[in-house]
Amino acid sequence: MFDLGWEEGGEAWRWRRRLWTWEEEMLAACRLLLDGVSVQANIIDRWQWDPDIHDGYTVRGAYQILTDSASFTIDTTRDLVWHKQVPLKVSIVAWHLLKDRLPTRSNLHRRGILPVEEVSCVAGCGQVESASHLFIHCDVFGTLWQHIRAWIGVSGVDPLNLIDHFSQFIHYSGSSKTRRLFLQLLWLLCVWLIWGERNNRIFNNVETPIIQLLDKVKFHSLWWLKAGNITFVYGSQSWWSDPMRCLGLD
Repeated sequence: MFDLGWEEGGEAWRWRRRLWTWEEEMLAACRLLLDGVSVQANIIDRWQWDPDIHDGYTVRGAYQILTDSASFTIDTTRDLVWHKQVPLKVSIVAWHLLKDRLPTRSNLHRRGILPVEEVSCVAGCGQVESASHLFIHCDVFGTLWQHIRAWIGVSGVDPLNLIDHFSQFIHYSGSSKTRRLFLQLLWLLCVWLIWGERNNRIFNNVETPIIQLLDKVKFHSLWWLKAGNITFVYGSQSWWSDPMRCLGLD
């Protein structure tokens, strides 16, 4: 499949018949899983124990991970990417992000795919394009979170790593289930749009201003919520001005 081309439009994805909509969604999810995979003929396949890549797997090491409260917290946070009102392809991107498996330029350099001269952030800020930089600390993409906080009426600062950022964001302004589910949806949507904008700038040479990404957040969040709740009566004007009031969370 790799030789045929498993990128979008590649020969590996030719079918005998036209796919149904639900099949196309599953196909998109499959492509996302393969997005960060690089097959190299001169590299021998091997199993790797990620928690300890030097000494490998040991029963003692596995036991420490299972009984470590910090690891449990990280795993629990990763589980929150699965949201019934969020498309599967969006959750898959977020899951890869929290495991640092998206093909950012720093990850591609680490795998020997990109030279060190090409690891700078696509936004032109001059920093290395790591996951935490791209999604949180970038002077361009990172400003989306400031706009989001202003829109929903909360204040805060961005933590250093993505796990903490996700956990903090979904617990803004209380811990009610409705509030958490909404903020969870917003975080996943922002991650999806930032990653899409980054790829558009690289592959399509198309640049969308961050303020327009905010409009996309407003539009898609309203669309997803209405799709899962036929009794949701608020229109775009009310939603654009005060989403918390529309959800009864003010």
